[in-house]
Amino acid sequence: MSTSLSINLKRASKVYHEGETIAGVVVVDSSSEARHEGLALQLEGCVSLQFSTKNQGILDAFSNNIRPINLISSAIELAAAGRVPGGSTAIPFELPLTPRRPAGASAAPALLETYHGVFVNVMYTLKATMKRSFLNKPLVASCQFFVQYRPQAPPPAKPVRCEITPATLRPGGGARALMPSFHIYAEIDSTVCALDKPITGLIRVDECSVPIKSIELQLVRVETCGAAEGYSRDATEIQNIQVGAGDVRRGRPLPLHMVLPRLFTCPTTATHNFKIEFELNIAVIFEDDYLVTENFPILLLRSR
Repeated sequence: MSTSLSINLKRASKVYHEGETIAGVVVVDSSSEARHEGLALQLEGCVSLQFSTKNQGILDAFSNNIRPINLISSAIELAAAGRVPGGSTAIPFELPLTPRRPAGASAAPALLETYHGVFVNVMYTLKATMKRSFLNKPLVASCQFFVQYRPQAPPPAKPVRCEITPATLRPGGGARALMPSFHIYAEIDSTVCALDKPITGLIRVDECSVPIKSIELQLVRVETCGAAEGYSRDATEIQNIQVGAGDVRRGRPLPLHMVLPRLFTCPTTATHNFKIEFELNIAVIFEDDYLVTENFPILLLRSR
């Protein structure tokens, strides 16, 4: 005799907003009639934080203080102890996606958007558990769903334009004398970006005394986590798009176009225990692998 559990949500996208109701069914598949000691469903949402290994020597004493931050937790009983018939049995459920706020709390959203980072993770899961006799292990099924903020009115664009030359960079030591001569113009249409719209702009190489190997557009996340005792701040690359390959033609604009990945980005977030920020890098790599980078901090929002 074999029995299994699965969770199916009615919404195929699995994307929900705070205040909505999560509806679906827990499906019990059994080859024959089976007895159980109760079937329950639990909803959990939490933020998990961790220090990077390079900071563990400094912050080792506080690393145990970083515990998951609970955002939402609720549970319902789907079936009391009894029997399930052979075949497939679908048990419907509904759970409100509403965290319990303490009295006097702000009306601002208490739930954060789903986000998968390196040192910060925001995850929401449903977990179904069917208890059985002490001779059998409980059956468990889990399902991840995604929380997003409701779209807001689009903010005004904040374009950025800059010129990249040896004089605008900050090299260390005598590195400036070893630099090739170059003049590069870069433009970002807006540093305030909607998550569901691409980041656009252009780059143009007006002058360069040496051949160019590659021009790349990099999206970087900057995650800060910790407590009053100490903070860890780390930047990691999310994605890299090659804009130009080889020695690009001088004076010709190259368009920049980057679609933001769904799970690895979220609205720019700042809380007492952690921050999630984003930056855009334009990198020009010369044939001798000399690298020139211009950095643009960006603000990500959930807007129409």
